[in-house]
Amino acid sequence: MDKLQPTVEAAFEQIMQDYGTRILRLVTFLVKDHSLAEDITQEVFVKAYQHLPRFRGESSVHTWLYRIAVNECKGYLRSWSFRHILPRSWIRKDGELSTESLVLHQEQRNQLVAEVLQLAPLYRQVIVLHYYADLSIKEVADVLRISEGTARTRLHRARQHLKQSLGEGSEWEWTTTDGSQI
Repeated sequence: MDKLQPTVEAAFEQIMQDYGTRILRLVTFLVKDHSLAEDITQEVFVKAYQHLPRFRGESSVHTWLYRIAVNECKGYLRSWSFRHILPRSWIRKDGELSTESLVLHQEQRNQLVAEVLQLAPLYRQVIVLHYYADLSIKEVADVLRISEGTARTRLHRARQHLKQSLGEGSEWEWTTTDGSQI
């Protein structure tokens, strides 16, 4: 007996459930404005829904969605409104934490996030996709439609910019979000 294939709507609902939060976070990092990121994320999923029947499976679903998200962000960053209206910062400082070490850790993390947000978009993209979205260099290259060598070079240059802006004496360690060190 043949297995029933899910409808486009059911497949799309599953995709939104699996990737909605990840795409929103990625877009937020790329455009630096949470409310704007919500609008762009909605556009990403509208495009994904429209093109889902034509998705051939040549890449993974998350790579396909990240590519759509990055392209939507690039379109926004090239737009008139971005170049003429300053986005609000989405970084918030949370309330008092109970221990000094937690406060120091959060402050360092906020500083790093602020510095990542100050990077040029092509460097910010590789940092966010590699470290935040935990994509491999090959997947980053696929999402951005660049060669793996170019992805590695951009990642190296982005790290150099961050190291320079954070100060040579900083002891920043590059790790993925699962804690493994790079």
